[in-house]
Amino acid sequence: MPPARRTSRSYDPIRVRNALVAQVETVRNAAHQLTSEQLGAQTGLAGWDVHRLLVHIAGQIDALPRLLAEPAPAAQRAEVGLTDWISSTGPIADELDRRTRDQAAARTDAREAIDEAVAELDPVLETAVREDVLLPHRFGAMRALDFTLTRLVELIAHCDDLARATRHPLTLDRYALATTVRVLADALAVRAPGASVEVRVPPFAVVQCVLGPRHTRGTPPNTVETDPLTWIRLATGRVDWKRAVAAGAVTASGNRADLTDHLPVMH
Repeated sequence: MPPARRTSRSYDPIRVRNALVAQVETVRNAAHQLTSEQLGAQTGLAGWDVHRLLVHIAGQIDALPRLLAEPAPAAQRAEVGLTDWISSTGPIADELDRRTRDQAAARTDAREAIDEAVAELDPVLETAVREDVLLPHRFGAMRALDFTLTRLVELIAHCDDLARATRHPLTLDRYALATTVRVLADALAVRAPGASVEVRVPPFAVVQCVLGPRHTRGTPPNTVETDPLTWIRLATGRVDWKRAVAAGAVTASGNRADLTDHLPVMH
């Protein structure tokens, strides 16, 4: 039986809204503290410096207002959820990369782009999350709350990118961090259905995945455990599985506890 998918009904709209506001403010404040040298620093994303990363983040923040401004999707259009969105990011990764490079080349001040995006988001966020309207997303109609949750995933992953590139510690909102961990763990369970491996990311998530013998009680024979940030980096392709295991950032036991073939779940 396939694992249950968390949907917008699994999350508190007010907490989602507050978490996004908190993480957006963290990004904006951090951006305005960066020096010219830091803006030119390379990130872990191939060919992206911090300036490009910030322009991309601005676009992720501004995505909700942009979609809300478009006509509502046709009633018959299929809805997509969180795990559908995760699995759909890979095929458009090159397109997003090209778009980010073009947008970054056209902007002289990435911090200004962040400010403009926040100004567009503030007036619409609470209503969008509370009413949970359908948005005309490229992958299919998507609930506003589900799409707002995707913004949390994007911001947490990119805040980590920004912190590592600039060596400027950024506060990660706990609810946003927990949500990102759970969304990516659910995506793994959908991508590699089964119950032979238990993946633990304390204190936020536990999922079972990978075809094979199912354990019935006690400690499962195949387990994987890691911390939230390492999990996010693994799930989004920032960190290689074998290197994370070798470095001790992941503990894996059992002959099926190798997730190399199932990661990353998001590009």
